[in-house]
Amino acid sequence: MNRPEPPLPCVADLVPHSGTMRWLDRVIRVNAERAVAEADIRGTSLFVRAGRLDAWIGIEYMAQTISVWAGHRALQEGRSIALGFLVGTRRYDVHRQSFQVGECLRMEADCELMGSDGLGMFACRILVGDEVAAQANLSVFEPRAGAEFLNLNLP
Repeated sequence: MNRPEPPLPCVADLVPHSGTMRWLDRVIRVNAERAVAEADIRGTSLFVRAGRLDAWIGIEYMAQTISVWAGHRALQEGRSIALGFLVGTRRYDVHRQSFQVGECLRMEADCELMGSDGLGMFACRILVGDEVAAQANLSVFEPRAGAEFLNLNLP
């Protein structure tokens, strides 16, 4: 007999972003190897101009999907959600110039490497329906000291 899947956490429980800087709407799947999330493009979404969101913004959607993965991992290990940093990207390939208001973006982030020093590499892509709209490899860093790493006094 199959066990029922535990309910998926909401984005706010996994991603430290808030307000207009939290761009994801739903967690679709998250486990030790992968995170999948969705975002609805609205006319009020940050960076939308004339009903369009330039495709270069997709890197941040990918990074926030990695944040879903990292938040899930932290909770599974009994740690609190930590700050993480996008270090860079390789081969950001876009297959369209923009996303349209009303479209749903589906981001997939597959962990290829996560070192004990907090450095990681993820293969990411954005889909609109069945169409691959963008793909990239993102390098990330999650320092163990979080905000202290930057000498910040965050609440």
